Amino acid sequence: MKHFMLLAAVAAIGLTPVAAYAGNHSSNKKGDHNMQTAQAEQVVQQDIVDIALADDNFSTLVAALQAADLVSALKGDGPFTVFAPTNDAFAKLPEGTVENLLMPENKAKLAKILTYHVVPGSVPSSAAAGKKVELDTLAGIKANVDGTNGVNIAGANVVSADIEASNGIIHVIDNVMLPQE
Repeated sequence: MKHFMLLAAVAAIGLTPVAAYAGNHSSNKKGDHNMQTAQAEQVVQQDIVDIALADDNFSTLVAALQAADLVSALKGDGPFTVFAPTNDAFAKLPEGTVENLLMPENKAKLAKILTYHVVPGSVPSSAAAGKKVELDTLAGIKANVDGTNGVNIAGANVVSADIEASNGIIHVIDNVMLPQE
């Protein structure tokens, strides 16, 4: 009976049951709920590259993707799982490394490093929780994942997980993963 009375009260003041249940404290207008839903859908509509472009923390990654001609590949249908190093992660590399990798003559080496950060399919962090697994990367090299104490992949810690994109998932990492030669 209480549930029915709550729904009747919600209907009387013009809220949708979803907005009332969610406890939307910023506004009680039905239009605002629809706008929030549209904004959430717009975020999911962004692909992996669009999300990286929109975040200044990934400017080095974006520059590297452009130099390696991988932007169009990561704008593809996917799904992909990208372990995305931040600018700070790139800054941890020895001085001059990034500049050297961005040179046209090192395009193949850069592409191999970047594709080592990409796994085909959509792999949420929960897939590694409490386990040690190997993932096949687009570089053709396996990456070891240890999910027994946080999530670590090939020596990089996942610092933010499960960022949804229209064509996959992004996990933010604190180091650049370098494949073993």
